[in-house]
Amino acid sequence: MDFIINDKDAKIGKTIHLIRHGQTDFNLKNIIQGSGIDSDLNENGLLQASKFYQTYKSTPYKHVYTSQLKRAIQSVNNFIEDGVPHSSLEELNEINWGIMEGKIQNPETVKLYHETISNWKNGILNQSVEGGETPLEMYQRQAKGLELLMNKPPEEDIILICMHGRAIRSFLCLLTATPLQEMENWDHSNLCLYTLKFNGKNFDIIQGNDTSHLV
Repeated sequence: MDFIINDKDAKIGKTIHLIRHGQTDFNLKNIIQGSGIDSDLNENGLLQASKFYQTYKSTPYKHVYTSQLKRAIQSVNNFIEDGVPHSSLEELNEINWGIMEGKIQNPETVKLYHETISNWKNGILNQSVEGGETPLEMYQRQAKGLELLMNKPPEEDIILICMHGRAIRSFLCLLTATPLQEMENWDHSNLCLYTLKFNGKNFDIIQGNDTSHLV
């Protein structure tokens, strides 16, 4: 898709560093969090955040954007404490997984999860689990957030965004004009990095799911 922005020429080369939040105990136990679970980073997640900061603290980020969830904000807190301007946006929140959030996996929830993902891959994107959010609803709110980011002053040429696994898959589709049903193609892990540059129409991926900073 083409973004509705005020001056495309001024945005050429705009760089986004897109990261997933660090590890939480829910990640460690393979429990779905979603937007309704506002968990903290665990000890390993805080270490991951520190390692990312040590590697990228000299990057001249003009702004840090996060979801409204603690695990995302904590993952970039070192940059915020350094004085980089920060905004937390609802548009960047994780998808709401409804009745699946916070539940320890069992055969029933595993089956429901895989059936839901299969439907999404087959283009049934207006479907959600009970009480949850559809991929289309997430994508549409992300589009509003992206338009906001793209209409910032040209001086905001490199930004850091921290969000969530499913949300990243959708957001990468939005950024690269990839059909949303292909979102499973984007791999991610805790505190991974995607680097993207704006080419005048959409974004090119320069590096994807990079975790070399965690070594």
